[in-house]
Amino acid sequence: MNGGTKPAELAALRQRLAHIERGGQTEAPGLPFGVAAIDAVLPGGGLARGALHEIHGLGAAEEEGAEAAAFLAGILARLEPGRPVLWCLAGADLYAPGLAASGLAPERLLLVRAPERALLWTMEEGLKCRALAAVVGEVEALPGTASRRLQLAAEATGVTAFALHRRRRAALAGTEEPTAALTRWRVAAAPSLPAEGPGLGRPLWNVELLRSRGGLPGRWLVEACDAAGCLRMSEEPACQLAAAV
Repeated sequence: MNGGTKPAELAALRQRLAHIERGGQTEAPGLPFGVAAIDAVLPGGGLARGALHEIHGLGAAEEEGAEAAAFLAGILARLEPGRPVLWCLAGADLYAPGLAASGLAPERLLLVRAPERALLWTMEEGLKCRALAAVVGEVEALPGTASRRLQLAAEATGVTAFALHRRRRAALAGTEEPTAALTRWRVAAAPSLPAEGPGLGRPLWNVELLRSRGGLPGRWLVEACDAAGCLRMSEEPACQLAAAV
């Protein structure tokens, strides 16, 4: 390939090849974040539907990846809003009011509690239900073979899958292990904005796109999701972080 090929041209070529591999069928449009800097590095201008995505948290141990869960809740709030979300977890510590603050209504949640060894199987079974908007699994690890099964299941039904590494011990371990996930994200808290009145300032997140198949990695400082699940680029100088190409 010509050494002068631009990343955008390479991403477009990969999309064409994927289109051919699907037999010419058109895939569902991506879900945009509404933040130009993020959407610009994702193939199709948004998060691919009917695919597997990974999200890692890096909060303090006592927070148990609250930012990663809230970031995902914002995505789910805007993804097929009329459909339920199957959320698979091993513990009983999911904070529904926190998800609701990021736009994910509690009545959309279908919670399945399963032992860690059965979580990936539960996710795969859930992906067979086309009535769902998405399937979430709070996993300690995502082996390559299991990730490929989840990706194939998501492609078959169009239901989007998310592997959420919410706990710090999972978030810090194995983030470079190859998987079939189309994107891999890492979300961590940043110092909040100064308060304009009584109370706390609006929370900020460091959002990193560590891997994007057919796209580019990047890093951004954003304001936490609002009640509609929307992000906004922070106006703080630190938000001008360069993409980690």
